[in-house]
Amino acid sequence: MSGMSAETAPLDVVTFGCRLNALDSAAVKRAAGLAGLERAVIVNTCAVTGEAVRQARQAIRRLKREDPERRILVTGCAAQTEPETFAGMEEVSRVVGNAAKTEVDTWALARAALDFGIGTEEKVAVGDIMNVRETALHMVDGIEGRTRAFVQVQNGCDHRCTFCVIPYGRGNSRSVPMGAVVAEVRRLVESGYAEIVLTGVDLTSYGAGLPGTPRLGTLVRAVLRHVPELKRLRLSSIDSIEADDELIAALAEEERLMPHLHLSLQSGDDLILKRMKRRHSRAEAIAFCEKVRRLRPDMVFGADIIAGFPTETEAHFRNSLRLVDECGLSHLHVFAFSARAGTPAARMPQLDGTLVKERARRLREAGEAALLRHLSAEVGTRREVLAEIGGTGRTPGFTGVRLARPAEPGTLFPVRIAGHDGTRLIAA
Repeated sequence: MSGMSAETAPLDVVTFGCRLNALDSAAVKRAAGLAGLERAVIVNTCAVTGEAVRQARQAIRRLKREDPERRILVTGCAAQTEPETFAGMEEVSRVVGNAAKTEVDTWALARAALDFGIGTEEKVAVGDIMNVRETALHMVDGIEGRTRAFVQVQNGCDHRCTFCVIPYGRGNSRSVPMGAVVAEVRRLVESGYAEIVLTGVDLTSYGAGLPGTPRLGTLVRAVLRHVPELKRLRLSSIDSIEADDELIAALAEEERLMPHLHLSLQSGDDLILKRMKRRHSRAEAIAFCEKVRRLRPDMVFGADIIAGFPTETEAHFRNSLRLVDECGLSHLHVFAFSARAGTPAARMPQLDGTLVKERARRLREAGEAALLRHLSAEVGTRREVLAEIGGTGRTPGFTGVRLARPAEPGTLFPVRIAGHDGTRLIAA
């Protein structure tokens, strides 16, 4: 659910949560560095679960024990949604909101407070993120070395799923203009990246606030048309019910658009979906997967599914289990339900924690079995692989491959799939 990474420079950034947060952290480090902030650790938090917040607090205490002289600043989604939690920690020098965390001025003010005592009474610098109406590109290079680069084209979310606190951490949906996205993709391709990933909090809501209200499919077509040198374009998590006709057409027609979609499904039961305030039905999720696979037979699907949502019965849960096969999912990201304070789901009748963990375990086992079927079906095929560090790579369907010989990260080359080890493919 959440991971942590740190660097050992005078200015460190410790990241929790999603890949979008990792992209943000690169921009945060750049902005704070330009502001001259030194001898500090910035903790970029995640709010998706209570466990993610607990891990961030634990890391803050550990960082302070390891180096009592380092100043600790906290930002990210959890800092935005519950600033008092971190402001109340004696180890924390400053809490910075999500809206301004990638701006140089934000960290210049923080530096003034820490180095010169200017504004020291303002330990919390968190504004109302719902007032933010625009978003800008983070001018950073990839977060995976020279392998692939991520371009955040959208931020925030207008939907209010009953379990989710993220809109209160990221704000309402807003998009980067298409021209700026195309220019950034071109810059990254000219810098040597073979694969670009378009990412956002609610990616399929792209364009709603832009002139002409372009959709995600329009953006995808524009990127592929105006940056012909781009070898691979990939999408991060999408909401299938929002997928526009142009996007589906692009998936069918554009070979450079990778055949891999990670879907925000969350449940396979209609009543639970309704209580989650999701906008799709079970039948619509299955129909979407069937339609896309007819148009693009090599399509690989991943999905987020929550186990143990309040009021979920065994029958409801089994509908989620069956969805793995009925949608043909290969990569499952399972969340054991975690009640977040202030969300409607936190006020619903909760399931016993042991039962929630047991259902999450069963769902993960179903995911492991689905992955094995996918890996077995890939044996004997030829796939173009993008080399990553450590002698590994990724197929167009984003399946991991152990390479037979080292390759320069970021290069593309064909391989024959000779087998698998249960978690990834093995190249001949």
